[in-house]
Amino acid sequence: MKIKFVLLNIICFFTCLTAQQRRTIGSVERLQPEIDQFVPQEAEIEILAEGFEWSEGPVWVEQLNALLFSDVPKNKIYRWDEQNGLTIFLDPSGYTGIAPRNKQGSLNAVNRDESGSNGLTLDQNGQLIICMHGDRRIAKLKDWKIKGFTTIVGKYQGKYFNSPNDLVYAKNGDLYFTDPPYGLKKGDNDPLKELGFNGVFKFNSGGELSLVIDDLTRPNGVAISNDQKTLYVAISDSKNPRIMAYDIVSDGVENARVFFDGNALAKENKGSFDGLKVHPSGTLFSTGPGGVLVLTPEGKHLGTIRTQERSANCAFDSQFQYLYMTSDMYLTRIKL
Repeated sequence: MKIKFVLLNIICFFTCLTAQQRRTIGSVERLQPEIDQFVPQEAEIEILAEGFEWSEGPVWVEQLNALLFSDVPKNKIYRWDEQNGLTIFLDPSGYTGIAPRNKQGSLNAVNRDESGSNGLTLDQNGQLIICMHGDRRIAKLKDWKIKGFTTIVGKYQGKYFNSPNDLVYAKNGDLYFTDPPYGLKKGDNDPLKELGFNGVFKFNSGGELSLVIDDLTRPNGVAISNDQKTLYVAISDSKNPRIMAYDIVSDGVENARVFFDGNALAKENKGSFDGLKVHPSGTLFSTGPGGVLVLTPEGKHLGTIRTQERSANCAFDSQFQYLYMTSDMYLTRIKL
């Protein structure tokens, strides 16, 4: 009995110590009572890992029981799980030397000074699909263990993409992705920029690539409504931050409209619209000015998970129990 008592005290000591060491950040701004249906009153933003240059593109992988996410400037994909914490999953992750990276058009050696991976998702077979900034392509991870890449799409009409940024699959297998110039060192003025626009593309299940939107300054995060009828595109333009919505039709999209105008929020909060995800209820969780905004399908702002730092993207786990957030130098999560 004495031994059991000692062991119980040891377990209690380490459990309490872990709880004391657990760090939190930020707060939850509750603008409407409905937000309590998604984020409980006692929920806190927990710091899981830190020290990144710019964390991005989180995706939950059920097969690994882990979260994968990018550190774009460091050309790495990290893995985080409850058992092992943080480990490097892919290095390099987005620049492997296959695309020109200087004005002479020559290839740089693979290094840590080139933009790496950004947005990540899984295809219908559970394979990892990667927006590769440096390589200016979208590629598939060949195998979870071998970790080579296969290009899915790399050019539009013979020209390199700017830097594929975020992506989402429709249920019919169509892949939508955005292509802003953030991976180019001089943005729109970079001599490597071959396309005269920053587009949103569709790569359909039959292997055909089409340009569906070409009039946006900074298309960034992209998501599809649960009924597959609406395409959402986050616009990270500091002069006009907003989320756009489009009706999905067979040959592209139509009926462009502003789903949420963020100009007023941007005047008083840091951060811009970037990644967004759709909850099973149809509610949108979108990074934006102030943190992660919770928006109804009608565009009503229920509240903001105020991450304190600029937040790039977010992702649910497979059971929608947690929202994971990439917030500048941090990986964080909050209980739903």
